[in-house]
Amino acid sequence: MATVYREGNVELLSGKVAVLGYGSQGHAHALNLRDSGVEVEVGLREGSSSWAAAEDAGLTVRTFPEAVRGAQLVAILLPDHVQKGVYERDVAPNLGPDAAVLFAHGFNVHFEQIQPEPGHDVIMVAPKGPGHRVRQLFEAGAGTPGLVAVAQDASGGAFDLAVAYGTAIGCGRAGMIATTFAEETESDLFGEQAVLCGGVCALMQAGFETLVDAGYAPEIAYYECINEMKLIVDLIYEGGFGHMRDSISDVAEYGDLTRGQVVIDEHVRTTMRQLLEDIRNGSFARELIAEEEAGRPRMTALRRMAARHPVEAVGSELRELAGREGLLGAEAHVRS
Repeated sequence: MATVYREGNVELLSGKVAVLGYGSQGHAHALNLRDSGVEVEVGLREGSSSWAAAEDAGLTVRTFPEAVRGAQLVAILLPDHVQKGVYERDVAPNLGPDAAVLFAHGFNVHFEQIQPEPGHDVIMVAPKGPGHRVRQLFEAGAGTPGLVAVAQDASGGAFDLAVAYGTAIGCGRAGMIATTFAEETESDLFGEQAVLCGGVCALMQAGFETLVDAGYAPEIAYYECINEMKLIVDLIYEGGFGHMRDSISDVAEYGDLTRGQVVIDEHVRTTMRQLLEDIRNGSFARELIAEEEAGRPRMTALRRMAARHPVEAVGSELRELAGREGLLGAEAHVRS
């Protein structure tokens, strides 16, 4: 059983914390740190559209180099694909000799896109939720579970510093689990590709296409294979698979228990293992980095193709209908 950390010494954050970025995670970290009594400066590029929003929230905003100078800890909460350039151009030349560097995702460190000098603590605090939820729960007196890791312990106290940071942004309220940069990065990428985004979206789309190709109305196919997904996932989120199965009909449960393994068969599991291997051996990272350097031609084409799929038009029409007439969509197969 993993050790869960709930309370860190926030007083370890005795100096300035520079939060680079004011997007999903950046705004939540900056505001939660500030409300926990930590000195915070937000670092943004000149002309950033987020500058006014951060100042309106009562935060001090500087350019990247200005925020980094004199900081005890620099939290790099920018999109993964821009972190390397900002680090090399704005962070490394201005980083104090004993300053710590923090990430919320291990990609760039694990795949050696960013390699801080040996004198710096390199740590990670990764809330397991989107930034708006991190902020929302903090304001409600609760918190978001988080992962903490150390890639480089120059001070001898890097882990304690990470736990202190996690406590200050509210993760300690829900619990923090120690991990490594490798484990967090590889498991996160796998979850996104095989299950949460790639797997689930492809499964829903394939179900939609199967029904439509068999002559069923696209609207019915959308309700059955896509709209109801949220209802089922909410039940799982509330109490696990058992709770979901207790809530659905006997017919739905029997279909779940007897047909699920037919859809997710050994061929799918073999494919999942290959996806994981491509992540672990760096193939995916190299592909992603090359795509970014080339200007994202494949990603742009795939986005356009996905946007043209009939499921998007049907979904848009049904969501508009629900908003106009107050409809909730198809009923879940819930036990009476």
